[in-house]
Amino acid sequence: MENVVVRVLDPDQEQQGSGSGSGSGRGRFLLHRSTAGVLPRGSSAEASKRFNIHKRTAERIWHISKQQIDRGEHVMMQDKATGYQHKDKLMLDEDKFRNMSMLERSTIRKVASKMEVSKTAIGRFLKSNQLKPHTSAIKPTLTETNKIARMKWCLSHIQPTLAEGKLLYHSMHNIVHIDEKWFYMTKTSDRYYLLPDEDVPYKSCKSKRFITKVMFMATVSRPLCGPDGEIIFDGKIGLFPFTEQILAQRSSKNRTEGTLETKPIQSITKEVMTACLLNQIIPTIKAKWPANASKKIFIQQDNAKPHLRAADQQFESLASTDGAIQSLQDDKMATSVDDLLRNVFTSFEELSPQTLNRVFITLQSCLTAILQVQKKNDYKIPHLNKDRLHRTEGLPLQLQVEEGLVRESLEYLKLPENNTGDTYDIGRLNHALGY
Repeated sequence: MENVVVRVLDPDQEQQGSGSGSGSGRGRFLLHRSTAGVLPRGSSAEASKRFNIHKRTAERIWHISKQQIDRGEHVMMQDKATGYQHKDKLMLDEDKFRNMSMLERSTIRKVASKMEVSKTAIGRFLKSNQLKPHTSAIKPTLTETNKIARMKWCLSHIQPTLAEGKLLYHSMHNIVHIDEKWFYMTKTSDRYYLLPDEDVPYKSCKSKRFITKVMFMATVSRPLCGPDGEIIFDGKIGLFPFTEQILAQRSSKNRTEGTLETKPIQSITKEVMTACLLNQIIPTIKAKWPANASKKIFIQQDNAKPHLRAADQQFESLASTDGAIQSLQDDKMATSVDDLLRNVFTSFEELSPQTLNRVFITLQSCLTAILQVQKKNDYKIPHLNKDRLHRTEGLPLQLQVEEGLVRESLEYLKLPENNTGDTYDIGRLNHALGY
């Protein structure tokens, strides 16, 4: 190597002469750093940063440069070792893709077959955001009456106070949301990641069609924070399983005859739901409700036909004591029902008040989206970037809604064909805006 004469440019001169993007310039830059054919530690990283290339590309350039020097050649690497360049890169045929039906777009294999390209090419289109994945969920069909009631429900959450062309939503601190959900003992299939020498997990049950499940009624409200941001009330009122204790009829390897067993109630009738609401939910709300919160509480049920009417005599009698409660409208393993109950309760306790508070902010944004699409349910949930808001200025207590959107919605509801009753009271909002 000592007998080879190589003209080495100063690093600043070589960028002007050869260009910072040429392979020969990179090779000479590395050669300038070398001593007796050895690069000092960190030279490849310095070259990758200087020429905006990958560290392995810099190492490959140095390797080829040394080979050229060993052969007695000048360091010349124009258009070489600069990384992979796909000059003939496959482009997405958008016209052909638009003509495909949604069923033909359901899997990468189907898309690749119809587009007559490889599955890898479809993967590149997804990675470069030329295509985007989407999971389509079935939405409930809404009648015209449902749609009108939907708009009035959204408007009923807006305060009748106009300021600078905007209105605010209610803070929603006096609304209790209840909803039921089935929790299954296990799933028919699970995905795990294993080491090569690990055994595959084995799961079994008597029938995949009849996996043990338990229905829970979750009851939450918006968390209440103090002036310094401390949590006064976490909003988690309770989780109520629909189960019963039954004496075992016969002995088995798991328990003796007469042992109390927890069994799920499979038939959740109106009577069962009413008993849960009157005997468990309302007493728990009264016991946990913060002393400094509004005593006028609304229970928001989940479905169009309520499990319990507001005019129910038992409900009115129970709710009218100690304050007014008014019904507004309708990853853990488990081997037994008791394990399932324990896991669900633990997950409920792990739910943070901050997460629950964000749900109510998202709810207010969805109310605005419903008004924008005029009562339909094909809207996209707005992206509020709540993490950034929490880090900077803090999450708002209430979202704003434009005066023009509210007026447009009220005028739409005043059309003769849209006068379908007064399920929700928006009279004060009409009065505030001069209707």
